[in-house]
Amino acid sequence: MEDITAGDLKTILHSKRANLYYLQHCRVLVNGGRVEYVTDEGKRSAYWNIPIANTTSLLLGTGTSITQAAMRELAKAGVLVGFCGGGGTPLFSANEVDVDVAWFNPQSEYRPTEYLQQWVRFWFDDALRLEAARSFQRARLIQVERHWLDARFQRDTDFKPSAAELKALLERSRSAIDQAADTTALLTEEARLTKQLFRLATQAVGYGEFVRAKRGSGVDPANRFLDHGNYLAYGLGATASWVLGLPHGLAVLHGKTRRGGLVFDIADLIKDAVILPQAFISASRGDEEQAFRQACIERLTRVEALDTLIEVVQGVAERLDGEARR
Repeated sequence: MEDITAGDLKTILHSKRANLYYLQHCRVLVNGGRVEYVTDEGKRSAYWNIPIANTTSLLLGTGTSITQAAMRELAKAGVLVGFCGGGGTPLFSANEVDVDVAWFNPQSEYRPTEYLQQWVRFWFDDALRLEAARSFQRARLIQVERHWLDARFQRDTDFKPSAAELKALLERSRSAIDQAADTTALLTEEARLTKQLFRLATQAVGYGEFVRAKRGSGVDPANRFLDHGNYLAYGLGATASWVLGLPHGLAVLHGKTRRGGLVFDIADLIKDAVILPQAFISASRGDEEQAFRQACIERLTRVEALDTLIEVVQGVAERLDGEARR
């Protein structure tokens, strides 16, 4: 049987990979040519394989270490690596540095240049950059409606928000997005809609009173799950931008104060659609962090979230590049 090197594994499209990993209290190393993580069980050590060919990003939490050899193999396979605190938040500084999100990107200079060239062709035009931000927000609304009202999802989770009220909220938001004069107006509308989605979600699961409080939200599980799940979305956002060769600093909406704003722009396409409802579902039924994380990963995989992120960014780049050429 012919050997397969780690360098060959990156030929598997990121959008078809199934796994995000969060690890804590373990060592990541290369053992017998495979990347594995090791946990201590008394006087014994247990070795677990990481299928790097099928992994998009790896989050390393508290009590973790990683060897140089493992980083080399992960880079060859095109896996993004981020260091973070317990429970997946916050992420600490690494190669691509944002305010609280950072990633060790695989060091490949052979990523496509097509989308970067399209992006910068329109990015320096204020009007076209605003239109890109509007396009992202419109795509976000499409994802919310599609996934919140998905019949299978509602049947499996018993998450059944008012369809009429949700559609009315989204229609109002579409109108506000179309009329937004600048990014400040778009961000204001984004926050307004998210607040209303929190309200609908709490009603759908009978959660009771809820106030969004980031980072450390005490004993409130919904807030903790939202923080935790959002960083999974950031991992996919960072992966999408890396696959397409777009630097994190070329944001269209969140980049005023954060160099990594493009990751936030892309992640927002699925945060409210997938992470938000799952956070309240898991919180209402008393899930542990691990069960919530696994539910998010399974849902993100099932709805092909990374495919969606890449396709939206590609579509925006191609359409506005055409506008810029006119």
